[in-house]
Amino acid sequence: MKPSLFKMATAVALASSLIGLTGCGLPRTGPTKSEIFAGSIQKEGDAYIIPVNRQVTDIIKTKPSLGFSQAFRDARILGSDVINPDDTLGLSIWENVDEALLSNAASNFTNLEQVQVDGAGYIFVPYAGRIKASGNTPEQVRKIITTKLQDQTPDPQVQIRRLEGDGSTVSILGSVSAQGVYPIQRPTRNLSAMIARAGGIAILPEVAQITVHRGSRPEQVWFQDLYQHPSMDIALRNGDRILVEADTRSFTILGATQGQARVKFPTQTISAVEALALVGGLSSVAADPKGVFVFRDEPQDIARRVTGDQNIIGEQRVVYVLDLTQPNGLFTARDFVVRDQDTVYVTEAPFTQWNKTIGAITGTLGSAQALANSTQAISGN
Repeated sequence: MKPSLFKMATAVALASSLIGLTGCGLPRTGPTKSEIFAGSIQKEGDAYIIPVNRQVTDIIKTKPSLGFSQAFRDARILGSDVINPDDTLGLSIWENVDEALLSNAASNFTNLEQVQVDGAGYIFVPYAGRIKASGNTPEQVRKIITTKLQDQTPDPQVQIRRLEGDGSTVSILGSVSAQGVYPIQRPTRNLSAMIARAGGIAILPEVAQITVHRGSRPEQVWFQDLYQHPSMDIALRNGDRILVEADTRSFTILGATQGQARVKFPTQTISAVEALALVGGLSSVAADPKGVFVFRDEPQDIARRVTGDQNIIGEQRVVYVLDLTQPNGLFTARDFVVRDQDTVYVTEAPFTQWNKTIGAITGTLGSAQALANSTQAISGN
């Protein structure tokens, strides 16, 4: 091929490559800032685009609403002196006669161990009969037995002992050192003490959540709140089911960052700055610090406050925009609270696409030159 013809062929090939580049999109991490703004309600989209400032961060700065209801917190501690069904009692009876009703002549003493309070709350004592024990204190039961026996043996002396539990139990499951069913006893009548009885939690305290199922009603609290807010350390009830598990909330980070991932919450609350730090921060070669977006479905009351639109009904899609280059940009991002199911997206800087275009063009030129060299080698010219 003559040099002039080869140059013409190279020019045609380069022109074809450039046409191909303009006809198809270059690779990128996601939508551009202009494409996101094009989806705003102001431009007939379905999401509000809200620049983040201090007023916005104050509106959305809410902690996860966990905590026991007033009904749970007002429940009184079970009285350890009151006998309940399924309690196990021990009875000792002394008789002041030579021919005792219950004991032999050598001791005049009778010891009745493992006397079980039945489901209806009764116990049976020889010669005293069936006695209502539940709802009474050991002292009250002692007086009842004494009254019934003194008609048959003079001046009986009766002692009542509780052998185990309060007749009430709870079950503890999940991330504790020793799952199981535990009796409610004097040292373990509160939630925190019962968890300690099970060996404590087996996960990080910062992400531990405690769920107490009482009947058909479950309520949750953060593990740390049991100590920071003593009112949350509720009294337990028979049949309570206690579940200890790690926080299941998460958010997703995409775009021009050092890593893209679905991230679990490491603490009760996390800011936008902390969220970015968890994946290594912004990409130093691709990210646009003016284009950090947080996509979220806001509940009606918050959506109305941040948008100023009082006609919003139900959940509303909101896209928050963080500009880290502003004088207070990092402070604003530090105060912006990320929530469950948020999507944090960082756009690419404008020069990134330019670099990709230049790279594609120079790559095309290099390929064209290589092709020309190969053609010359084959032709021997």
